[in-house]
Amino acid sequence: MEVVEWKISDRPVAYGEAVRAMERRVAQIRAGRAPELVWLLEHPPLYTAGTSARPEDLLDPDRFPVFPTGRGGQYTYHGPGQRVGYVMFDLKRRGGSVRAYVRDLETWLTTTLAAFNVKGERRPDRVGIWVDHGPIQGGRGLGAARSEAKIAAIGVRIRRWVTYHGVSLNVDPDLDHYRGIVPCGVSGYGVTSLIDLGILVSMAEVDAALKAAFEQVFGVRVKRAAAITP
Repeated sequence: MEVVEWKISDRPVAYGEAVRAMERRVAQIRAGRAPELVWLLEHPPLYTAGTSARPEDLLDPDRFPVFPTGRGGQYTYHGPGQRVGYVMFDLKRRGGSVRAYVRDLETWLTTTLAAFNVKGERRPDRVGIWVDHGPIQGGRGLGAARSEAKIAAIGVRIRRWVTYHGVSLNVDPDLDHYRGIVPCGVSGYGVTSLIDLGILVSMAEVDAALKAAFEQVFGVRVKRAAAITP
């Protein structure tokens, strides 16, 4: 079974610092000087703009720093209480299918959520992972419409077949911070978290579920990584 390094940062990591560290590791993986890596962390409050970001979706540009980024997607939020998972994989060794890789990232998230009895789902017309958030206000009876909310996001960049960036899962972030953007360009839906859904879980418990799900979905074994430097 292949071994992938696994790193958890115990303090918030500045976004620029994280990007520099990822780019360094991507170059090392490409050159065969370092193993693949999964890096779990939190960021200070910030917005990132993916390659498809629309200016009109940045509703409050002065609220938090905004970082243009080369990953796919549109605007998203990162901040305390949100677990970010950056995955640095040699995709060519793993079959070379970007679509299959993204599908595996989605399955990683839904499998993690299932560990807490939360049903995370894909939507063909919307990116990310979604959950049932109860009846729409004013709905009545068994046929009442249900609302949906986004609990996890995916944004990937690939450089010479080595992946970086990855996923984010809302554990207990300040959901009001999402008001400064149209998350991932999708309006008309809410954003939620495990705590918002009534799942009283610690970040350490989420990390353990992420680790178990990652090994299951990707068919690898993870081991503790050495320090990561920008």
